[in-house]
Amino acid sequence: MRRREFIAFVGCVALAWPLVARAEQPAMPVIAFLSGESFITSDATMRAFYQGLNQGGFIEGRNVTTEYRFAEGDNDRLPAMAADLVRRGVAVILALGNRPAIFAAKAATTTIPIVFLFSGDRVAVGFVASLNRPGSNLTGVTTLNTEVGAKRFELLHELLPTATAMAFLVNPKSPAADSGLAKVA
Repeated sequence: MRRREFIAFVGCVALAWPLVARAEQPAMPVIAFLSGESFITSDATMRAFYQGLNQGGFIEGRNVTTEYRFAEGDNDRLPAMAADLVRRGVAVILALGNRPAIFAAKAATTTIPIVFLFSGDRVAVGFVASLNRPGSNLTGVTTLNTEVGAKRFELLHELLPTATAMAFLVNPKSPAADSGLAKVA
């Protein structure tokens, strides 16, 4: 091999090396954001989401990627959006905003983890089989539900053992109103 050929060979390897190194790196996990609402109404939730990711050491574009699907109030679009996210092979789906978003994600996959935020009884609605054994790929956070209503009163009674009357105020127009607390009191 002559000197010029050798220098050309080394130059080609040097130019190709970053492409080879980049190709060998595993793809960043993709977190999908599926919402029946609009981008604007989800702003506060998204800011909190990114704050939590950053606290956990996940930085958008550095070690995690996020994809968004907002139905803008048109729930009929959610099943197609959820199916598209599944086809893309996302690592997890955050289903937020309304019941149809959660149901669309649940119908689209039985293997990709789905995390939801819901203000009602997730067992009664049919998201999970039970709190102890959800029986599916869904998990989430709820603010009110029948299962913990009695426990809340029990803890309140432990904090205030001499209290003779307790009350719990609920907005009757809220989907979370049927929390089961009235049955406990």
